[in-house]
Amino acid sequence: MNHHVNELDQKVILGRLMSLAAAFIILYSAALTISPAVLLRSWSADLRWAHWLGTAIWLVLFALAYRYVSRRLPNADPYYLPIAMGLAAWGNLTVWRLEPYFGLRQSLWSVVAVGVLILGLRLPGDLSFLRRYKYVWLTGGLILTGLTIFLGTNPSGFGPRMWLGCCGIYFQPSEPLKVLLIVYLAAYMAGISDPTQGATNTGSQLTRRSPLLPLVAPTIIMTGLATTLLVVQRDLGTASIFIFLYAAILYITTGRRRVILVAVVGLVLAGLVGYVLFDVVQLRVEAWLNPWLDPSGRSYQIVQSLLAIANGGVFGRGPGLGAPGVVPIAHSDFIYTAIVEETGLAGAVGLLLLLALFAYRGLKTALHAPDTFRRYLAAGLTTYLVAQAVLIIGGNVRLLPLTGVTLPFISYGGSSLLTTFVSLLFLLHISEQADFDSLFQPKQTRQYMQLAGLLFVSLTAAALATGWWAFIRGPELLARTDNPRRSISDRYVQRGAILDRNNQPISSSSGDPGSYQRTIQYPDLSPVIGYTHPAYGQAGLEASLDDYLRGLRGGPSLTRWVNQLLYGQPPPGLDVRTTLDLDLQNSVDQSMGDTAGAAVLLNASSGEILAMASHPTFDANQLDSTWSELIQDERAPLLNRATLGRYPAGDLAGVLYPEGLEPYGLNQLTQTYLPSADQIDPGEPDQALSPLQLALVAAAISAQGTRPVPVIVSAVNTPTSGWVLLPGEDQPFQAMQPSQAESRAGSLSSDNSNVWEYVAVVSQEDSQPVTWYVAGTTPGWNGTPLVLVLVLEDSDIQTATRIGRSILEAAMT
Repeated sequence: MNHHVNELDQKVILGRLMSLAAAFIILYSAALTISPAVLLRSWSADLRWAHWLGTAIWLVLFALAYRYVSRRLPNADPYYLPIAMGLAAWGNLTVWRLEPYFGLRQSLWSVVAVGVLILGLRLPGDLSFLRRYKYVWLTGGLILTGLTIFLGTNPSGFGPRMWLGCCGIYFQPSEPLKVLLIVYLAAYMAGISDPTQGATNTGSQLTRRSPLLPLVAPTIIMTGLATTLLVVQRDLGTASIFIFLYAAILYITTGRRRVILVAVVGLVLAGLVGYVLFDVVQLRVEAWLNPWLDPSGRSYQIVQSLLAIANGGVFGRGPGLGAPGVVPIAHSDFIYTAIVEETGLAGAVGLLLLLALFAYRGLKTALHAPDTFRRYLAAGLTTYLVAQAVLIIGGNVRLLPLTGVTLPFISYGGSSLLTTFVSLLFLLHISEQADFDSLFQPKQTRQYMQLAGLLFVSLTAAALATGWWAFIRGPELLARTDNPRRSISDRYVQRGAILDRNNQPISSSSGDPGSYQRTIQYPDLSPVIGYTHPAYGQAGLEASLDDYLRGLRGGPSLTRWVNQLLYGQPPPGLDVRTTLDLDLQNSVDQSMGDTAGAAVLLNASSGEILAMASHPTFDANQLDSTWSELIQDERAPLLNRATLGRYPAGDLAGVLYPEGLEPYGLNQLTQTYLPSADQIDPGEPDQALSPLQLALVAAAISAQGTRPVPVIVSAVNTPTSGWVLLPGEDQPFQAMQPSQAESRAGSLSSDNSNVWEYVAVVSQEDSQPVTWYVAGTTPGWNGTPLVLVLVLEDSDIQTATRIGRSILEAAMT
């Protein structure tokens, strides 16, 4: 009677968990369907429907698997099937979302995998055929794996040839070889641990004092042969798993801690040998140790993986709303990253909890298995599935070096999916005959508890590492200029415009949601305004004002939170007004023409930058076609010479600031929204200055001795208060007495002139001569006090004077 009630309870639990998994898959599928409408914020979008084929297939498989498992194995652990089926369906939907072609193939493989599971329910429950023919099974797996050395192929057309394939169907023998090795080790160790239970009798029984090496020598040979085949194939991730599995099973069966020590030493030595012999190992280790060294090259995968996790944050962007496809091979090696970006830390913790629950049920099944062989087999299979998950997840979150293994049940790969479902089949059979109500415990309980602790600590470490990148380091990572997700988001959410002081657009976005394009209306200002590009990052004001332009700053926090929750995106960006005057800017650029140099036109009183030029310039609208030329151009057109250029001042120091630079407080300047040259050393007599720095010094002459605070961004258009002035953090600096400023201006101006000016050629050894033109309005000028600094990268006083006077005349009229 009690047995019947237990069967009924098991069936109820199984049915409810399967229904819960199916409901999750249906809701996830629905979210994927409407995700294009959410991205475009319009129901006129083309909704996603293709993945529903995969969903329908899985729902049918859910029903069939539940029906046959509940009938044929009514006492099997009710948690195995829902966890495995739910994870596999979740992974399949993620593959459909990333690569529909691979999603279809994975759905077809799921039919095969679940079909094998259902057919395998008829196998003998004691699994004696596995124990009896352990050498046959393992030898067959080794032969198939060995054939890949001669007949192997790679579905992608390049890389290690680890598959056997024909007619578009590929099979990776190293995947089932993992299970066959576990079967062999479990059968062999069961035979020497308790010869009365196994068909194999080695003639010796394993005890705590038995010499270990002679007893396990055959297992070392077979495991070593399998590992060697994998190393030859360059399947180093699977080879490391084999070493770990062998150590885990040997420790479970012997309880000898030296096994763990030897395994750790072996893995370290294998890693060192692999680092020396294989370039791929070197690349992965270097990317693991310092991914920021080459984020767009060798470390691109891992850096983009971390950026994807950061982009997911706590709750994720939402199914179908992230950009996981930016990470190469997201449907396979980085599918965990893809899931985390769209479901966040919450989804990651949920996935890891399911793996932890699977580990708990698997080791509990092992503890209560009816015989030694099935105890070792259950422990080995559980360790394989969970440890491999930790290995690939650890690589995704930079907890471990990256390996090319799959995430069990989840990653794309028919061989992996089939193998994991075969493992599930064996665990179901073992749990069916396990006596969970008895007090029977094996003598090696301590080893099982320690193994469970290791697996749970590893999963916890993976969760903490995910939380570190998603929450702690997330904001810093998302602010990186090599984060393409910002530019991707800009295609769906309109970016704010950058305007001049008269609200004329300098840079703005146009088009429809999903196809917004950024255009700079005044290309000659590209060195100042900068760019925002999915491949080349950001620069200039586009970078420093990014939070405002993307709506992440300046608007209500609730608006940002609601947009993130509903759309997985920021709200529409805010327009920003600069102090630049496009009419004056045009005069400056036309006057300079093709001359190399820079110019800064400043309101000497307020510090507002009215015009800023850097020549040669470039067109930020043409980066896709001109980038390679721009970065190789010796004239450095990408450099904003006005703020980043450093030019020797020479004789200007004795004329414009004979008292030195210290009274001008240039080292106290804060960020002006533009990258600036390094801080100066006030005590250095021949100090090199940027045109902007010299303009601030010269402004004190025209502004009664006060050095102004440089301003290039004046206001932002907020959704609640309209245009709001951006307060400055600095205060004007009194550099000299008004009488000194008036005297200095008088010495540099002609009689009855409202302009003072100074022009000089500065030459230094081993450097190109430059010509400075510095001018400004006199303190008695009734109009806007102005100062102009022009530098030409040549020795040409006449040209500098002509250009400078032309600019200043246009500004004063």
